[in-house]
Amino acid sequence: MAKLNINSTVRMNSGYDIPLLGYGVYQTPMDVAEEVTAHAVKSGYRHADSAAAYRNEQPTAGGLLKAGLPRSELFFTSKVPPKAINYDAAKAVVDESLQLTGLDYIDLYLLHAPYGGKENRLGAWKALVEAVEAGKVRSIGVSNYGVHHLEELEEWIKQTEEKEGKGKGGVLSVNQVELHPWLARDDIVDWCTKRGVVMEAYCPLVRATKIDDPLLTPLAKRYNKTTSQILLRWGLQKNFVILPKSVTPARIEENRNIFDFELSEEDMQTLKTGKYEPCSWDPTTSRD
Repeated sequence: MAKLNINSTVRMNSGYDIPLLGYGVYQTPMDVAEEVTAHAVKSGYRHADSAAAYRNEQPTAGGLLKAGLPRSELFFTSKVPPKAINYDAAKAVVDESLQLTGLDYIDLYLLHAPYGGKENRLGAWKALVEAVEAGKVRSIGVSNYGVHHLEELEEWIKQTEEKEGKGKGGVLSVNQVELHPWLARDDIVDWCTKRGVVMEAYCPLVRATKIDDPLLTPLAKRYNKTTSQILLRWGLQKNFVILPKSVTPARIEENRNIFDFELSEEDMQTLKTGKYEPCSWDPTTSRD
């Protein structure tokens, strides 16, 4: 694989680039989000992943901008909350995100979960398509979508383009799901990879539940890295955009230091557990 560095990006179907290393702010309190995001940027991160449901969009965007870097070098993500998955609410929440953050545009906006039923899911997607057309958002995608949800959306995009013209159904750029060696989700990853949809990995550190796992400790010793760094490197080598989360400055820096080594193919194979063990919620299986 090509040599990666902290500035490495991947091109999305939208034509925009997304940094491979992102900074996650799930459950980061509003009163510390600006400070820790600013530290992440100072440490080399250029990508912050927030959501309306996290209630920290404003300080996260503030921390991203604090270093005074050009806006074009920064990448901000937000998401339509699960309870707002319908056309009108999704439309309103995009405007609210812009107002809260003071940004002229949002780099990536996702549907946070495949809830609300088919009509509402597709209505919320339509609202994101219109946000792109209005210049409010650059790229759009989904989060926690299983293959059946993705196929529902793909079919709607196809039908809309047949009726209204190319691009009118929107461009699916990202699917953000929980991904790590105990939840590799080969079916979802294969579906997205075939279509150029970028996979984003949340909970890439398995919420610190595998720090002393016997699968990771020999690798950490071999590469002179922490088990967390082994997990993050695994995600990079799977071609995922990784979203490690920490509010501890030293850990924020540790999670960045994963570009000076590469796991061998043999070691990557040892991390194929075949397990299906979510450490978070799992909306990918919802059938409403």
